[in-house]
Parts: sequence; structure tokens; C-alpha cells
Amino acid sequence: MAKPMYPCIWLKDQARAAADFYCDIFPHSRIISDSGLVVMFELDGSTFMALNTNDNPTFTETVSFVIPCEDQQEIDHYWYSLTADGGVESQCGWCRDKFGLSWQVVPANLGQLMSDPKKGQKVVQAFMKMKKFDIATLENV
Repeated sequence: MAKPMYPCIWLKDQARAAADFYCDIFPHSRIISDSGLVVMFELDGSTFMALNTNDNPTFTETVSFVIPCEDQQEIDHYWYSLTADGGVESQCGWCRDKFGLSWQVVPANLGQLMSDPKKGQKVVQAFMKMKKFDIATLENV
């Protein structure tokens, strides 16, 4: 049986702070272990590893974590939590948290909305103008 993969995030001496930050945002999350060098944690059932480093790692949007959200309340929760305290809003549901990681906070039904032959292009045109997604606007274009 294959073992599940998980990401390793390098942070300049902020592994525990990052793990605590993310565990406070995501439900059903916990710190699994903290060796001082490596912090293992779960976010809503997904395992992550944060590694303390002396380097100054740089993150780009070439790697991001996608959060499919069931409703506007969930989008708002993740969006405002991740952009708090130095996070940055971007376009089309993308944002960067205070540690520099990129996130896509998207409606869970976005693929379905975009593939609708009658309004798919209108959905794309609508969200291209958005920072944080507005589900009602996308569903009613």
C-alpha cells in the first residue's frame, strides 16, 4: 500500500509559528510532533511538515494550496484568516499568507460553473475581476 505524500514547507525559524497559525484557521487540525527542527501537523486531515531553516526561503505562486469551499461563509473565513497580519490579496481567489505561502480559496463548484456551456465564459469573465470569490455573483451570471 502506498503511503500518502505530504508537503514540506521551509521557513526561517518559524515552523512552529506557522503550524500554530494554520491549525488555528483549519478545523480538525492539530500539531502531531515538534522536534524543534521539524513540526509535523495536520490540517483538516492532511499532513504537513514545517522545517526550520537558517536560509531565507522564497515562495512563489508556482506552488499553491487549493481550498475548495462549500459556501460564502467558508470562503470569507479562509480568505480573511489567511490574509490577516501581513497576508496579501491577489486576483481570482488567490492570496498569500503572512509566511509567503500561496493559497487558492475557491468555490467547490467552480469547475462545474466554468464547464456550463451556456455561462462558463461569463463565470470566467466575472471571477477575473474579483480578488475574493463571490459565489452568488458567479452562480447568477
